[in-house]
Amino acid sequence: MFITLEGIEGSGKTSQMGRLVRFLEDRGFECVSTRQPGGTLIGENIRSILLNPSNSALAPMAELLLYMADRAQHILELIRPSLKAGKTVICDRYFDATVVYQGFARELNIELIQQLHQLLFDDLKPDVTLLLDLSPQVGLARAWEQLNTGQRAGHESRFEAEAVAFHEKVRAGYLELARLEPDRIRIIDAAQTHDQVFADISKILSSFIDKS
Repeated sequence: MFITLEGIEGSGKTSQMGRLVRFLEDRGFECVSTRQPGGTLIGENIRSILLNPSNSALAPMAELLLYMADRAQHILELIRPSLKAGKTVICDRYFDATVVYQGFARELNIELIQQLHQLLFDDLKPDVTLLLDLSPQVGLARAWEQLNTGQRAGHESRFEAEAVAFHEKVRAGYLELARLEPDRIRIIDAAQTHDQVFADISKILSSFIDKS
């Protein structure tokens, strides 16, 4: 099973990851948790370029291709081998993030992004995507509070530094993808408490497991 977590900055994806893994392991699933960009040694090096706020001049197309390079390494080295071994992979961000950040927000050609995914990765998609939906104002306030208190790494704040309008496009993109693929992408209100968010996650996953 392949599960992804998506959402704007400050939506709480990282906070839910550990609870999600424990929930599945308690039900007999062997889990691998990972993230994009990152998840491999090479991917972490690419991540350091993509999220570094000093790289504000990074061209949108260069940004896109770095994300694709990260994903190519990640899929080859970790995701496909884990799925082949019968493990459940839980990934913090994946292809949907590329569509919304580089497509909807950076205004690169969305069809091109989708074609690259089909060509390079055989259109590998998650079984379930949990979209933690939140207003950009609330999400960014949370993110900057975490950055200011050291809960998040300051050297990975390039996207937090983007204008609110950018994050509004990201959120709109996520909601549009959810509208197009409602069976895969499940929207969760991330403005709730952590416990309430996880209660919604557990309901969605329980229903999906029962149907599998």
